Amino acid sequence: MRIYGDSISGNCLKVKWVADVLGVPYAWIEVDILKGESRTPRFLAMNPAGQVPVVVLDDGRVLSQSNAIILHLAEGSALIPRDAYERARMFEWMFWEQYSHEPYVAVARFQVRYMGKPVSELETRLVERGNAALQRLEDGLLGSAYLVGAAPSLADVALVAYTRLAPEGGFDLGRYPNVQAWVKRVEAALKIA
Repeated sequence: MRIYGDSISGNCLKVKWVADVLGVPYAWIEVDILKGESRTPRFLAMNPAGQVPVVVLDDGRVLSQSNAIILHLAEGSALIPRDAYERARMFEWMFWEQYSHEPYVAVARFQVRYMGKPVSELETRLVERGNAALQRLEDGLLGSAYLVGAAPSLADVALVAYTRLAPEGGFDLGRYPNVQAWVKRVEAALKIA
């Protein structure tokens, strides 16, 4: 399997982490999005959306979108709860991550860290929605070690990717002690640094 990804992208790192945790062999092909490498004709032939990550499976089939990829890789593993309700809760968090977390926390991080925008110049709505997402996580972790069940699931993988980097976008994780503790637990469980 080949993973085409940019190491600065939390969405790409999700795929790497799941493959590593599950012992799935892969070749990592670095795609520098800042240099436009995901917009070349060769890359667009694999993924017309021009986004990373992209996985080329051993049989040549191509799969994109981080959460779709990690669901495929983790099929039948402990990262996907067996209980139907817990599995649906995992999906709930994963869908929420792409709609209500990543568009704010990751975008603020990208603008500050890679575009050099001062935090004070971030769009107010972006900051408000990012903090609302972090508060939703804080509340969701009240009394729970992980987002769903007693062990890490793909929901934790999906959400830890950009949450752990939120300070790079100007977000203060000190306001969210449950989130801070959860990030450390997930990093330890997945053996990520």
